[in-house]
Amino acid sequence: QVQLVESGGGLVQPGGSLRLSCATSGFTLSYYSLAWFRQAPGKEREGVSCISSSDGSTYYTDSVKGRFTISRDGAKNTVYLQMNSLQPEDTGVYYCGRYRSTHCSGWRQGPPDYDYWGQGTQVTVSS
Repeated sequence: QVQLVESGGGLVQPGGSLRLSCATSGFTLSYYSLAWFRQAPGKEREGVSCISSSDGSTYYTDSVKGRFTISRDGAKNTVYLQMNSLQPEDTGVYYCGRYRSTHCSGWRQGPPDYDYWGQGTQVTVSS
């Protein structure tokens, strides 16, 4: 019943922008924080951003601060990741995951604390 479906990925040039969407169903965003992770070829899955379900607080890994913005639309049960000034290092498969609680404390610790994941959407930044 619980589903998370990412979309919005694609091929962009360095400096370009994309907006990723994570459409959710089977639960309410009021009770679960959502996070974005990415996985580059040959690398481990890396936490990118998290948005708290309790108060909407947002968190980012250092490499994307000032460039990426996470947001949510409760009416649409959707979480977004606006990505600006994209760099080749941002290339990877982006996943949204349902976090264990209403706040994002510990969100970057990774997969053991997430019970559902989307299928991922590919982001490629290349000239």
